[in-house]
Amino acid sequence: MDFKRYIADRIEAGDIGKDELYEMLALPPNTEMGDFALPCFRLAKAMRKSPAVIAQDIANAYARDSIVSEVSAVNGYVNFKINRAFWAKQTLDRICAEKDRYGSSSDGAGKRVCIDYSSVNIAKPFHIGHLSTTVLGSSLYKLHKFLGYEPIGINHLGDYGTQFGKLISAYKRWGTREGIEQGGLRALNELYVRFHAEAEKDPTLNDEARAFFKKIEDKDEESVALFNWFKELTLKEVGKVYEMLDVHFDSWAGESFYNDKMEPIVEMLRAKGLLKESDGAQIVDLEEYGMPPCIILRSDGASLYATRDIAAAFYRKKTYDFYKCLYVVAYQQNLHFKQFFKVIELMGELWAKDLVHVAYGMVSLEDGAMSTRKGKVVYLEDVLQKCIEKALAIITEKNPALENKEQIAKTVGVGAVIFGALYNNKIKDITFSYDKVLNFDGETSCYVQYTCARANSVLEKGGRASAYEVKDVCPQEFEVIKQLADFPSVLKDALEKYEPCFIARYAVDLAQKFNKFYFDCSILNAEEATRAFRLTLTEATLITLKNALGLLGIGVPEKM
Repeated sequence: MDFKRYIADRIEAGDIGKDELYEMLALPPNTEMGDFALPCFRLAKAMRKSPAVIAQDIANAYARDSIVSEVSAVNGYVNFKINRAFWAKQTLDRICAEKDRYGSSSDGAGKRVCIDYSSVNIAKPFHIGHLSTTVLGSSLYKLHKFLGYEPIGINHLGDYGTQFGKLISAYKRWGTREGIEQGGLRALNELYVRFHAEAEKDPTLNDEARAFFKKIEDKDEESVALFNWFKELTLKEVGKVYEMLDVHFDSWAGESFYNDKMEPIVEMLRAKGLLKESDGAQIVDLEEYGMPPCIILRSDGASLYATRDIAAAFYRKKTYDFYKCLYVVAYQQNLHFKQFFKVIELMGELWAKDLVHVAYGMVSLEDGAMSTRKGKVVYLEDVLQKCIEKALAIITEKNPALENKEQIAKTVGVGAVIFGALYNNKIKDITFSYDKVLNFDGETSCYVQYTCARANSVLEKGGRASAYEVKDVCPQEFEVIKQLADFPSVLKDALEKYEPCFIARYAVDLAQKFNKFYFDCSILNAEEATRAFRLTLTEATLITLKNALGLLGIGVPEKM
């Protein structure tokens, strides 16, 4: 039940509309004051009364019932208290009925949302710098699906450019097929690093690299075969990491896919009079909009990222007829997205407004930044494995007799990495710390997972109540109830702002409130009616925590 709507529809405040009153209702800082509060200061001018008088008039006129049990006026606010038993029964009944669908909705029915995320580079390391785009995009995919949308997950592979000419040059000079087959991406990266080191001494190597890339474009049999082999090796290796992270895609169309789709875009820009020549290059002038020009073709006729991204946007609109198209890409690319979004708008495409850059901050380790060219990279697979090993050591120390420790450690370790990337607002830079993400007492997935294991243990011992009734609701119980009831609105807010961190923080808050209830209130030794209610509350908490972590891509072990 939407209590805010129920309250707003019954408030009499002159000519003030019910929707406006609904938006004004807020949560008081102290639940002892009330569950919802209406500040009357904005109403003073329209109603020609002081806020205190307006609040008192509204409180006097409001009809109490079995749902809204108390209404009071305090310092220009109207405070409303919901019947605790009613709120508890309605919330628990809904959660226990909907189970793993609790919090879901059909809000997005009939709306497709393209989500471009991860977008790894062929023949380059899948490193920790790819963590945010991968888990953020995956969480947004799961969230959209949960709220009724049809998400289209797109891995816009970096499979086009001179770097492939560099790799072919390096492979033909210093590599062997056997060495690459055995060493995989790491061996390819060593060749890439060596090429850059040698090219600093012999710049003609760069000309050779450009020539090899031209051979790929011209469909030279040997060069294309090597390129496809590099691509096959990359997808095989990154596939293991995606599987560990529970990340999936519906499309793997990379940059090269749009090779034959760029010319029509260039012609369209030319026909609309948007292309201008500048030092031999073809550009769209964006000075009027406070941006540098968007380069469409270089002076040698070569395309750029913007050309391919515009072609990709048109293809996606035609193929999927998207409601929104999200690009989960680091904030360093802010200008790039503003530029090509503006170009599409200038082309007269109304759907340009539906293109969204979901910008995020950078991830680094405590010992500093990375550089692919210089060979200083931290493989994401290594980070995941290290977290799994550390989780196994902690679990073995805490619970040496636990069965399936290795599988549980994998769930805990991988979850810790994902949660560490999603707990803060997406735009913040993150310094990744193994000790911090694996803290079982901190604001981490480990803490939430451990709370789930605790709830599961209670239910194993006490059983799930087949029926329950609600009489009195103590403060600790009510804090959990309110948090549980808020889950659907948290999900809607997270989707609207593209912020999975709202879900991560919600999970920690719910776990904290449940643990306070667990330690303050006896569950298994309570009298029968109270015991049944508290067991149901425990089950509802477990369901909701699982749903929250699931939307982040994190599993929940039954025991820890």
